This record gives sequence, C-alpha cells and structure tokens, in this order.
Amino acid sequence: MKILVTGSHGFIAHALIPSLESGGHSIRRLVRSSADTGRGEFAWDPYRKQIDDAALDGIDAVVHLAGESIAEGRWTPDKKKRILESRTIPTRFLAEKIAASTSPPSVFVCASAIGYYGDRGEEVLTEGSSPGSDFLANVCLEWEAATAPASANKARVVNVRFGLILSPDGGALQKILMPFKLGVGGRLGSGNQYWSWIALDDVIGAIGHVLTAQSVQGPVNITGPNAVTNKEFTSVLGKVIHRPALFPAPAVALRIALGEMADALLLSSANVRPEKLSVSNYRFRHTDLAEALTYLLQ
Repeated sequence: MKILVTGSHGFIAHALIPSLESGGHSIRRLVRSSADTGRGEFAWDPYRKQIDDAALDGIDAVVHLAGESIAEGRWTPDKKKRILESRTIPTRFLAEKIAASTSPPSVFVCASAIGYYGDRGEEVLTEGSSPGSDFLANVCLEWEAATAPASANKARVVNVRFGLILSPDGGALQKILMPFKLGVGGRLGSGNQYWSWIALDDVIGAIGHVLTAQSVQGPVNITGPNAVTNKEFTSVLGKVIHRPALFPAPAVALRIALGEMADALLLSSANVRPEKLSVSNYRFRHTDLAEALTYLLQ
C-alpha cells in the first residue's frame, strides 16, 4: 500500500513507519516544516488550507496522528484551545481533501482516545458506550466528527481510540518510571481507577490490522483486553523493576501540581475493552501486564 502519514515525528509514528516499511508499504509524510521530497515528505498547513496535492496522488490509505500533546504543560484556556483545534482543524481539512479527491484512499485511519468515555468507574466500556461529559470527551467527540466528510467519498473511516500506551521510549510509562527508579513510586490517588493499557507493539499491530481489515470501521478501542486498576499497575511495575511501590501520590497533591490534567489523565477511570479488535480476530502480542512490562523494561 501507499500510505500517507501525519504526525510522523511523534511517538507512535516513530515506531509505526519503520514497521509499515518493513512490511513492504510505501510511506509518504505530511510535514508542516520544510519538506524533503527525496525522503517522501510533502508540505501542508491545514490552518491555511494549504497542502501539496501530490501527497494524495495514488494514495491507498491515510494515517492521521498529528495533534498537540495533552501531557505537556498545564491546561490553561489557551492550551485547551490548541489541544482542540490541533485535532479538529487538520482532521476536517484532510477529510475534505479526501472527499474532494477523484481517486480517494480506501481507508482513513484517524487518531482518537479513550478519553472519549470520560471518568466511568468500574463500568465496562466498548465502542458502543456513550461518551463522557468532560473536556477530553468533548475533544474526542469533535475530533471524530471531523472525519465525517471522508466517508462521503466511500473512504472507510476508522477512529482509533488509544488507551495508555506502554513503551520505555515515550508516553506515560516513561514519565511514571522516574519516581519508581528513585524508589518513591506508588499508586496515584485512591488507586482504584482503571487504566486501560496497551503495549506499543500492539498499537502498531492494531493500526496495521485496521488498515487491511475491511470489516472494521468507525471507532475502534486500541487497548489491551485486560485493564487493571492503578493500584495493580503500580504494584506490578514495582515488582518488575525491583523497586517499592509504597509512596502514594494523594489526589489533592496531583491536582495542585497538574491542575485539570491530573483528573483527566491520571485519576480518571476507564475500564475499556477492545471489542472490535477481538471480533475481527486481531491477535494481541501482550495480554498480561507483568509479561508486557518485563518485555518492555528488561
């Protein structure tokens, strides 16, 4: 396949692109900085409605991963505006270009997140579950809605709702590791909140799966099949790296340090099941947290 990728310098794409290339696929990158066409880069500026139309010529699939980081910096009003607009404006622009194309790609895979569901306690959540009502849930709702124009031109649209992605090279695990390595790690808040985790290997595998699985469309939960509570997660992590998990971080301290982001990213509970991946026969590489962390960290 010829695949166009946005967010190519990001955490997920950094692993995804080599994997796709090793599978024989040809990759083009949409970049907002100066483009090097010799490296398969094409320029775009979605905020000015500008794109090198050659980027879409003959493309079989688009994987859209670009967006402002939600885990860097406090959520000021300006930051929240950037988080929302960096997802909705480029996504809608790409979807409209696909809709207007005389030879559109067959599939448009767009990032989303399990933040769609909000804070739901122990409730088991699938792709058919209702959305939450907080800031991140609203972002995900608008983000996914922005892909709608692409389906008007017969492109299969897949909204991949990422859970907690585990890798020592980036994402949440990289940040969580530091206090544990210093011997001061522990549960966050009550520790009863569910964390729906997935190893980076399975994120890459799942994206490859939805690119070719013709029956898969709409929202798809990109999580492992066995969510755990934060208390369980931190206990297993401590055992894997041979460090104590005895120093809890009170919710009030997290809120003081991180503001609204603490509730949305660390204290919120989402017990998510990857129903569509399972039904479409995706085979997970990692289903046990201890095994996954051992593989990733040792």
